Amino acid sequence: MTVTVDELEVADPPDAWKRAGFFVDSDAVCRVGEVGIRLVGSDRGTGIIGWSLRGLPSHDPLDDLDGIPTSRSDAVTAPSAVHPNGVTAIDHVVLLSPDLDRTVAALAAIGVTPRRERDTELGGRRMRQIFFRFGQVIIEVVGSPETTSDGPSKLWGITYVVDDIDASAAFFGDHTAPVKDAVQPGRRITTLRHRDLGISVHTAVISTTPRR
Repeated sequence: MTVTVDELEVADPPDAWKRAGFFVDSDAVCRVGEVGIRLVGSDRGTGIIGWSLRGLPSHDPLDDLDGIPTSRSDAVTAPSAVHPNGVTAIDHVVLLSPDLDRTVAALAAIGVTPRRERDTELGGRRMRQIFFRFGQVIIEVVGSPETTSDGPSKLWGITYVVDDIDASAAFFGDHTAPVKDAVQPGRRITTLRHRDLGISVHTAVISTTPRR
């Protein structure tokens, strides 16, 4: 089976996401594309604190994936909600790794292999991005290709797809940076000042892939 993301567990209050233009249901779940974002409140920490995955191998017990709290799911995909901010799907989730080889091996153990790699820089330091496909969602693993350290990996941020990035940027107003060209050809992106909105997850929105 293909490994896909069922839910991301986020330590934020639902009201903050509602104010940011996300529709949140009565169970405190924000459904974006095929992924549910379960908002568990700020008492549990900050950011993305765990996830549930479909299609995991059944032969081994698994309660974490390279240090990320992980649970199995066989839930049927629920329909996405309509969000006033224009979000229609999750493009990618950023996973910060202190040891790229270790993280890649952990993902290989559940049957997921890299699709491509890209070297870049962050603050003058070399960084490597390794991309994996989890159904509709890309998992972008980011870490140093030169150094390693102990400690868990961390789900760090979410980039959402929007149909009209200018309209979404206008919706967020002063809480978003200027729209700019994305690395992906023909696409445009902006980052949110998420803390201003009471959201602890690093957040960006990107335009849809251009039709050929």
